[in-house]
Amino acid sequence: MAIKFQYNKTSMQSLNKQLKIRVRALPTIKNKESALRMEVKKAKDKVHALNDELKAEILKYDGMRSLWNEFEPGLLSVDEVVLEVKKIAGVKTPVLMEIKFGVKEFSLFEAPVWYYDGITILKNIVDIAISKEIFQVKMELLEKARRKTTQKVNLYEKVQIPGFQEALLKIKRFMEDEENLSKSSQKIVKTRQMMEEAS
Repeated sequence: MAIKFQYNKTSMQSLNKQLKIRVRALPTIKNKESALRMEVKKAKDKVHALNDELKAEILKYDGMRSLWNEFEPGLLSVDEVVLEVKKIAGVKTPVLMEIKFGVKEFSLFEAPVWYYDGITILKNIVDIAISKEIFQVKMELLEKARRKTTQKVNLYEKVQIPGFQEALLKIKRFMEDEENLSKSSQKIVKTRQMMEEAS
């Protein structure tokens, strides 16, 4: 990225100001990036843990497969998933607060005895599955923000800061050369005047 500038003091001051802003902001952005990296790892670990927990929970009741055929579909429903928003390093992420279930009425005398246990088992499995999905979304949001922050760190560190420094150096050298030429031309004029006066 080429930095546009002019060979004058105003441009030099403007570039200096922009350089200072970036140099001051860089450590903060780096800290944000490392915090996001850590949070992404935590969320990823939690997703894997919940996935394993979900598989284990389903396997636990695998032997009861024939009983589940008796279970009435639609007996249990998820009425509402209550979420809150929590900011992590400036990124809004979802936090699961509560899952509200709806249980359809059933006859205690006609339904199998294990229906209450079945409802509890299903609530637990659904709770784990929804938690996993929420953490998956959280991980994706944090990862997206981390990538953007990493790009900004690289832009500042590898492109803009060196670019501003190089532009400032070019302006400084140009102005020094101009000053030297001015002094030299003044000496030449002075020397000519002295020679004319002497003759």
